[in-house]
Amino acid sequence: MSERNCALILGVLFTALGIAGFFPALVSLPSPDVAGVAPLSTNFGDAYVKGFGYLFGLFPTNLMHNLVHLTVGLLGMAAASKTVSGARLYNRFFAISYLLIAVMGLLPLANTTFGVMPIFGNNVWFNALTALIAGYFAFVVPGKQNETSLSV
Repeated sequence: MSERNCALILGVLFTALGIAGFFPALVSLPSPDVAGVAPLSTNFGDAYVKGFGYLFGLFPTNLMHNLVHLTVGLLGMAAASKTVSGARLYNRFFAISYLLIAVMGLLPLANTTFGVMPIFGNNVWFNALTALIAGYFAFVVPGKQNETSLSV
């Protein structure tokens, strides 16, 4: 798999997740005692109105989270359709950003990106996993390709 394929797959995945977050049948409402709901509901009014819930019953999400996923996904698909260097740049930005988001999800004060969107719970491992995949294709694969071309 190449850098462009990685950017395309991440783009399609995150676009699909962003779209799925807008379908009420795929988002389950949280119970009132779930940690992390209070900061979201107090900063933005009623959590149910702002779309807070659990995508597929696993991943905390809200309106802003869905919009971010759509944006990241569309950027990934656009980067994959252009050049290899554009896809590599997207993968690098994605890897660094999503690794930082995964770490923020572990911090109590930052696990809702300061009250804007939820990044706690199952989002932590998902963000870390996708960051590692993007990081591999952003930082490791280009080096392997250069070594191969030099040894020929």
